[in-house]
Amino acid sequence: MSVPEQTPAPQPAPEPQPTQPGQPTQPTPPTQPGQPAQRPERVAHRTRISGLWVAIGCFAIIVIFLLIFILQNAQHVDISYLGFHARMQVGIALLFAAIGGILLTVLAGTARILQLRTAARRGAHAEKTDPTRRTASRS
Repeated sequence: MSVPEQTPAPQPAPEPQPTQPGQPTQPTPPTQPGQPAQRPERVAHRTRISGLWVAIGCFAIIVIFLLIFILQNAQHVDISYLGFHARMQVGIALLFAAIGGILLTVLAGTARILQLRTAARRGAHAEKTDPTRRTASRS
């Protein structure tokens, strides 16, 4: 009398353990004998350098548009500002005006950042001298 051969039941694949950022992930073992191990998906993370490349690309596009604008507005005009007189192309004059506006915006932003830093230092100093006192921004 022959005994029927029994095939072992497939065991479930162990679940991958979560890893900390920066640790390599382990490949999952094969689910069936003879199948190759599956490789984990690689995810590209954003870095400062990748952000820099995006910024450089955007800047290059803006510079190209500015050059086209200047070349298409080649008419000369007379410019007078606070006793300064000049004759230049319209595109270049508008470019100088835009640069002046950007500098004013940077100046206002710098003043605001310095104001916030001073307020933060004062709040930190007040907490050091009186630990029971908390500033409104931290509560």
